[in-house]
Amino acid sequence: MFLDRARIKVRGGDGGRGVISFRREAHVPRGGPDGGDGGNGGDLVLRADAQLASLGDFQFKKEYRATDGAAGEGGNRSGKAGRDLVVGVPAGTTIRDVATNEEIADLVADGAEIVVARGGRGGRGNARFVTSTRRAPRIAMDGETGEQRALDLELRLIADVGLAGLPNAGKSSLLAALTRARPKIADYPFTTLTPNLGVARLDDRELVIADIPGLIEGASQGAGLGEEFLRHIERTRVVVHVVDASKDDPLADIATIDAELEAYGHGLRDRPEIIALNKIDLAEARDQVPELVSALEARGREALALSAATGEGVDRLSKRLFVLTPPRVAPQAAPDERRIVFKGSARDVRVLREGEAFRVRGDRIERLASGIDWDSGEASAYFHRMLQRNGVEKRLRELGVKEGDTVKIGRLELEWKDRE
Repeated sequence: MFLDRARIKVRGGDGGRGVISFRREAHVPRGGPDGGDGGNGGDLVLRADAQLASLGDFQFKKEYRATDGAAGEGGNRSGKAGRDLVVGVPAGTTIRDVATNEEIADLVADGAEIVVARGGRGGRGNARFVTSTRRAPRIAMDGETGEQRALDLELRLIADVGLAGLPNAGKSSLLAALTRARPKIADYPFTTLTPNLGVARLDDRELVIADIPGLIEGASQGAGLGEEFLRHIERTRVVVHVVDASKDDPLADIATIDAELEAYGHGLRDRPEIIALNKIDLAEARDQVPELVSALEARGREALALSAATGEGVDRLSKRLFVLTPPRVAPQAAPDERRIVFKGSARDVRVLREGEAFRVRGDRIERLASGIDWDSGEASAYFHRMLQRNGVEKRLRELGVKEGDTVKIGRLELEWKDRE
């Protein structure tokens, strides 16, 4: 079993801003506020997809962001909500928050989803701020910024296809020809040697193919890489015997591989197999391939002639492998369990010293601060009332805040002013 890993950055869409607007109609001299709310930002969603076999796509694209919400409009019209961005990951992917090292989810079931970065809520328009004493508010809120975080994705890979063969049979070259890409995979855990692994693609399907260091005679008794090689091949669904067809006696090499698989047991000889007669670009191989194919087919063995070096016959082998390995069947997520939302750690409002400054922490108060229009005196006064209501001002004074001190809330740095 291999580990496929990727690190990505995700962000929900920002909420649209609310607007300040007043009803303007003929014969309505005192039209009230009608500024609409901004639309909510889209969520960033990871969805398990049983058709995917690796995290290879995340080696090329590492940042994902959902769509922002649109601004509100007059006439109490809300802005359009941003679209969710759904990103597919292989079923069985484990997701971990980089900042906290917290495991967020293990998406085992096909179709299971998790919201890993929520979109920001749309800002409120001035129609939301009407009270019995404030009939024409000139306050509107910007939308909240979408959540963002870095995630580590980890997938335990079981190779669909194992390439078996004696040393120098051309397994690595064949793997490269079949997959044309090699995701970054952890070293083989049981030996000092590193296998190669790649992903072959056909339409919307993927196959994981492993080339593990070569068998030698006596492997089933522990010679060379021994049982560790065979233990991994045991997990695969199809075995491809890669044979150097340019050698003097390829049938003897095939017999050696057969004997080791038979001696190891565990049903390896009953696994679907293809014998890949490699190196037909060489004259020695091309001359004897027809005879080899006939001899193998007479024994009920499937054999394909190819050249990993030139690519001849490789596509035919690839298509045959997809036929022999139907898609893995993953459990389906129940409708009521299909989507979950990761909300991070809940935090109450906290006020603490940070050097010579003060830091206010709390999801709600930080969102409020990010949405205030600080050029509006009315909006600033509203924010100060919220600080009082949440006990922030009282706690700051207990910690000794004074005129001119810096108070940090989220990404903002504010200068404290004593109110008369």
